[in-house]
Amino acid sequence: MDLKSGYPFWAIKNGLMHAFPQLQKDLRCDVAIIGGGISGALIANELAEHGHDVAVFEERDIGWGSSAASTALLQYEIDTHMIDLAKWYGEDDAALAYRACADAIPMLQALSGELRDVDFGRMYSLYYASRRRHVPVMQEEMALRRKHGFEVSWLEPGELRDHYGIDAPGAILSELAARIDPYRMAYRLFTRLEKRGAGVFDRTRIERLDATDDSVTLQTADGVQIHAKHVVFAAGYASQKWLHQRVARDRSSYAFITDPLNKASLRALADTMVWESARPYLYMRSTGDGRLLVGGEDDDIDIPIRRDARVDKKARTLVKKVTRALPGLELAPAFAWAGTFAETDDGLPFFGTHEQYGPRVQFAMAYGGNGISYSMAGAPLIRALIERRPHLLADLFSFDRLKR
Repeated sequence: MDLKSGYPFWAIKNGLMHAFPQLQKDLRCDVAIIGGGISGALIANELAEHGHDVAVFEERDIGWGSSAASTALLQYEIDTHMIDLAKWYGEDDAALAYRACADAIPMLQALSGELRDVDFGRMYSLYYASRRRHVPVMQEEMALRRKHGFEVSWLEPGELRDHYGIDAPGAILSELAARIDPYRMAYRLFTRLEKRGAGVFDRTRIERLDATDDSVTLQTADGVQIHAKHVVFAAGYASQKWLHQRVARDRSSYAFITDPLNKASLRALADTMVWESARPYLYMRSTGDGRLLVGGEDDDIDIPIRRDARVDKKARTLVKKVTRALPGLELAPAFAWAGTFAETDDGLPFFGTHEQYGPRVQFAMAYGGNGISYSMAGAPLIRALIERRPHLLADLFSFDRLKR
């Protein structure tokens, strides 16, 4: 599955950080993880840290799928408002989903501290109203978040202009957010896992799966077999091809990044990510070396050749949108790209077993704008399910919620 177009910055910046082998002979392990991106890395790390013998299989080079195209905004804020999740699943479950993403950020911070040099940085998150009519809904949203212990405040138009240079009718400022280099994070995790004895294999495409109540056998495109007690599909949007049921919609998002800017140009953007209430939304955040990363202009195109052709035009449109939102900020894209992502109807991920396969096959579908936060929150959930222990998120993030 071709997941990206153009020149994703992370892969260009970091290059091939480490060469992983292709699987060439039969292998046995406790848990086989399909997917060599940031989701697979976080889940493999969680399992290995708790004594499971894991092996990871990626059909491309490690990190060269969606992780290379991710804009890596680490937020507890889900694309679906908490007030809307509360209408669907109840206020307690809505708060639970938001709290899971909030808890994931310090977990990612701690893990980044172990690895070092993955461009992790704590930030604020500014969610501004694109239209005046959005203000009442956003203020209701802020009140519910505050009720459940999230540190948020409301900014009036004058404060937005003075502190951020944004002309908008209001905004929610959240205290908790972060940034990271997802490609580098994935590579650092996989390299550490390999050094500790785990199998990490790229250019290894899984073509067949046979699952029983006791074990799973996988077969690669080259006829090599993998015998495992459990399998975890963490292949991002490509995981959908293993399900008969359609659980998400594929879309494309577009992004560009500048050369490093001086602090006077970035102003508050140096430590604050910004996004808007319109859908699809414009979003932007800085990097540790002072670049500005801008994304948005999402569309329903997931045909690679058509997505490729739109990258430059979409980048120009994003520049115009930023200029309107932040007058006086002049930007020139250094690299521009697009990536395919998936959206669920409710904005929540899917973690767990599916009735199509039985108890030995887990799915980790960290779909939506919170992919990395979902993956960090979902890694302990996947471990609990494999170890047959209860977990607070098991029901809310399961496929069974589609039956509610």
